[in-house]
Order: sequence, then structure tokens, then C-alpha cells
Amino acid sequence: MHFISPVLWQFLVNWMTHFALFPPEASRIAPQVDALYFFLILISLVGMAIVIALVAGFSILYRKERNPEATQIEGSTLLEATWTIIPLALFMVTFVWGALLYFRIYDPPTNAMNIYIVGKQWMWKAEHPGGQHEINSLHVPSGRPVQLTMISQDVFHSFSIPAFRVKREVIPGRYTTVWFEATTPGTYHLFCTQYCGTLHSQMIGEVTVLKPEEYEAWTAGSTSGMSLAQNGERLFASLGCNSCHSGNAAARGPNLAAVYSSRVPLANGSYAFVDDAFLRDSILNPTMHVTAGFAPIMPTYQGQISEEGLIDLVEYIKHLHSNYRIQQTLNTSEVQPSNLGQNGITAQRTYTDMHSSQVPQSVQTQRQGTAAQPGVVNQ
Repeated sequence: MHFISPVLWQFLVNWMTHFALFPPEASRIAPQVDALYFFLILISLVGMAIVIALVAGFSILYRKERNPEATQIEGSTLLEATWTIIPLALFMVTFVWGALLYFRIYDPPTNAMNIYIVGKQWMWKAEHPGGQHEINSLHVPSGRPVQLTMISQDVFHSFSIPAFRVKREVIPGRYTTVWFEATTPGTYHLFCTQYCGTLHSQMIGEVTVLKPEEYEAWTAGSTSGMSLAQNGERLFASLGCNSCHSGNAAARGPNLAAVYSSRVPLANGSYAFVDDAFLRDSILNPTMHVTAGFAPIMPTYQGQISEEGLIDLVEYIKHLHSNYRIQQTLNTSEVQPSNLGQNGITAQRTYTDMHSSQVPQSVQTQRQGTAAQPGVVNQ
């Protein structure tokens, strides 16, 4: 994909990184993004050089002493075609190249592991499927695709990891996704790049890339004891959802077994694809997607469940199999007061981050600068 010598390319990358003009290339997609960027710089410099050379040359060639009376040039079809076709071709190459790169960045591979990100003034919350929770910190394995499913609790944010060349808007009320595959163990900056209020500049953090075996050790040592799906199962029963979505033929609500990633018929005659956004909308605004054959009797949970609680419920429904039966042993009395926050019901969780003394030595020696110093927060 590079249009220049690999040796020259590596020299340019090393030079830009050494002088802090560019962050390091620490993801699989980063060299491809940089290649497009350098190509744009190259054609810009060449175009600028041509314009400067023509202006200087014509100023000398047609100066007053040599040409007292201006020569009228009627035009040239060849020249006009040349300066039209060549820039158009360059623009089309840039467009196609950029479009293909864009589609690749936002189309995650099927084997990508999913991590949830919740943006809030002024912090980033990371929720791993296994039950690990972090604030202003994100631990990921190297050599494995990672998809981030993101949403904001309040205002618009923008999630950016410069070393990975990824940036994605984080929007209230809607999931957005981005993926990357980290290649180099180390610690990298994490920023919010959308102005989000007074302390926007402090909404920073760090991404720690671990070797696969180190990541497995980290997940084993930092779990809260329950996965997101298990938290969702308890919340599902505590809210009384199992009274309607019991999986029985006589149930008042549709069977949720294996519904995720399927197409379901709706009461209006159309079909809808069940993804994270569909499930979230169905919980908060049940009349938006009424399943065919069922009455719109489900109450709304708008303002009653936090974003973290919604994530737990979505993860639980994702993991329901065709032969499931909702457990009937849990009830609303099991929702402890400590689980009720200002943002509604959520499963109890502890957000943690590994301090430098707990991070493997191979990572500590490769830190790329410093970021926010996260701590431990009980929610």
C-alpha cells in the first residue's frame, strides 16, 4: 500500500515518532492510516512545489523587460485536460483509499472481543464481559481484535487512542463502535477529543496493552466475581422481567432465547435485526419495536436503569440459549439499597485500575508517557 521505498517509509515514521510529531504505531491499522496521511502530505507538497515553480518561472519569463506588451494566450485543450484529469485522478485515489480504510476501521472481525465503554463528565468507564470494571484505564491483549461498544451518560464525547489511530464519537442514547488490534505491549494515551464541559482537558486515561498470557493473568486477578451476563441475570429477575419473558408458550412477552443477531417480525409488518441498540431501545421505549403477536403492555424503564444496568441486561440476553428457563428464585427483594444510585438500578460493581506496581515489568518498561492516574471507585 506504500507508494515509497519501505526503507524511506520506516525512516519517515521513526523520524516523526522520535521528534514527537507522530504517536507510535501500536495497532494493526496504524501503518495504513499513516500511509494515507503521508500520501496526502506528499501530493500536497508536490502540488505546492509545482505552483511555486510556475509562479516564479512565469514571473521571470514574462517580466516587463522581456515582454513589454502582454501576450494573449487563447487557451490549450491539452493543458486544460491535463490539469483537470490529473488532480481528479489523485482525488479519486484518495477517496477510494480513504473509504476502504474507513470501512475496515468500523467493520470489526467476527472474532473480536467486546468491551463496553461508558463516557461521563469527566471519566471513561470500561466494562469487560468477565466482570472487570475500570475507570480512565483500559487493559487489552496484544494480537487480538478488540471491539469497543460505546455510549455516553450525559453529553457528546469522543474516544481517541492516537497510538492506535482510532477515534469515535460517543453519543448519548446511542451505541457507537470502533475496533483495533494492538500490536505492541505498552501503555498509551487515551483522550476525549470532543469538548464536553469545564473539565474536558482532564478526561484522559491510559490503555495498557498486555501480552496474551499477561492479559489472562490480569483478568483472573481483577474480576469482581460476576460477569456482566450474570449481573444482567440477577437484574432481569429483580425487575420482574421473568414474569412476562419466561420462555413459556403462554408468556405475555416474546421468548428471548437465541433472539440476539436474528431478525424478528414486528407488529407493523416489518422485520428488525436484533442487536445491542435494538435491545436497549426495547427496554427504554418498548413501543418502538413491538413484536408481532404480542400486545404493547411492557412498561418503560426510562430513567430507572443506569447505562451499566442496560449493558448487563443486553449481555444477559445475548447469552440466552434456545433451551433456557429464566430462574424464578430471584425477586425484587434481592436488589440491595447499595445497588440503587442516582442513575437508577444497576448491579453493584467496583471499578479498578492496575497501578504501575501491578502491571507486568515488560509493560512498565515500554510506557509511552503518562496519563491520568486512575483509582478505585465504588459505585
